[in-house]
Amino acid sequence: MSPRRFGSQSLARLLGHWQQQTSRTPLWRQLADALRLLILDGRLVLDTRLPGERELAMALDVSRTTISSALGHLREAGFLESRHGSGSRVILPENHAVPGLSSTTAALDLSTAALSAGPEIHQAYSHALTAMTQHLSQTGYDQSGLLTLRETLAERYTARGLPTRADEIMVVNGAVSGLALVLRMLTGPGDRVVVDHPTYPLAIAAIQGASCRPVGVSLPESGWDTDGFAATLAQTAPRMAYLMPDFHNPTGRCMDSATRQTLADIAAQTRTTLVVDETMVDLWFDAPPPAPLAAFNAQASVITLGSAGKSFWGGLRLGWIRASSRTIAALTQTRDTLDLGSPLLEQLATQWLIENGPTFLPARRRMLAERRDRCGELLREHFPAWHFEKPEGGLSYWVELPDRVATQLAALAETQGIHLGTGTRFGLAGAFDRYLRMPFSLEPHVLEDALTRIKPLWQTLNKSETLLKRRVI
Repeated sequence: MSPRRFGSQSLARLLGHWQQQTSRTPLWRQLADALRLLILDGRLVLDTRLPGERELAMALDVSRTTISSALGHLREAGFLESRHGSGSRVILPENHAVPGLSSTTAALDLSTAALSAGPEIHQAYSHALTAMTQHLSQTGYDQSGLLTLRETLAERYTARGLPTRADEIMVVNGAVSGLALVLRMLTGPGDRVVVDHPTYPLAIAAIQGASCRPVGVSLPESGWDTDGFAATLAQTAPRMAYLMPDFHNPTGRCMDSATRQTLADIAAQTRTTLVVDETMVDLWFDAPPPAPLAAFNAQASVITLGSAGKSFWGGLRLGWIRASSRTIAALTQTRDTLDLGSPLLEQLATQWLIENGPTFLPARRRMLAERRDRCGELLREHFPAWHFEKPEGGLSYWVELPDRVATQLAALAETQGIHLGTGTRFGLAGAFDRYLRMPFSLEPHVLEDALTRIKPLWQTLNKSETLLKRRVI
């Protein structure tokens, strides 16, 4: 298979505002650092072929010597491979893992918002090992999922205000896997999928991986833009829309009941399928979220995704889909081309965790609320120019910087062994370069160490930007 070629304009948008014009760091090195960051983030995927030097120089408005020096540096570091007549393609040095959610070389990872496992995970697996003996006489293949787990999930949805039967549940290998399955069933190449803007990076990747076109509806300062959502559906005629109403990633906001009703009504009127990601639903601090969006209009086509990853542990790769029994049956047929079901041990462990969640989730939420508050204190102390709102739930702050310098700051931090989640990961076409997603899932002393190390980098960058603005004036 030939390498995927990245267009020069697409790469320029992905790079964002990478230049620090008043910095003493040579321009070629700034470009090399910015490209390296894209590779480590996984936004420049392995085997991607970069544009030629002349084309890239024109797109970035720099000299060809700058491009040649930057690419040469990356080749020497093992991030590019070049062949005469074939250009340069992205690779990784032998001592680097494949880029992903947590496969980073950074000593301090502030790009991943997730918690380590608590003692309940060991308990859950111990119980699952014992419970699994009764299933060993069977084949273990079940594309719908273990019946007792589906019954437990159905009871959970019913208790939250959405009456559900076991045949309206399918167990999958994580919420992203569930989204990919839904995309495979509902969409074809070139179809449009409406998303919040910003939104979850892996949702964007799944949509683009299905050869679909994500169409963003910008989030206002608070809440959701229901008028903008309705207008976008009317103008683009998408195959589906992907939403995160429960402690939205990355903003942390929670959709109120009135907005859920409005969006469900719009979906019913336009016959647009809503795919609702409830990954963060258990991570509330002050009050639980309203009923699931699917409960607000029975005529709306709503497919709900859930996951054990954020509620319990990321290493527990299990999720589920809640939809009409007819939709679940269609998804089961579609799944034939992907896999034969989810691991039984993980299903049994997840069932135990859901049933026993009320005994340990409150303490988990209290711990996260304390870390959120401490993170806010540290951000205000070390970075008074940064703006953010206290999230109602979830695992991170959505931080607005004074200028579009998130990519530059992340590139600087990477050289110091700190990996940051730039806002551009959560946007389309390089948007949100003035934002960072700052997780508060790390232990406070680890977070404080990271922020203390970032502070001088920010001060240096901010000083350079100030000098540049003065020169322009």
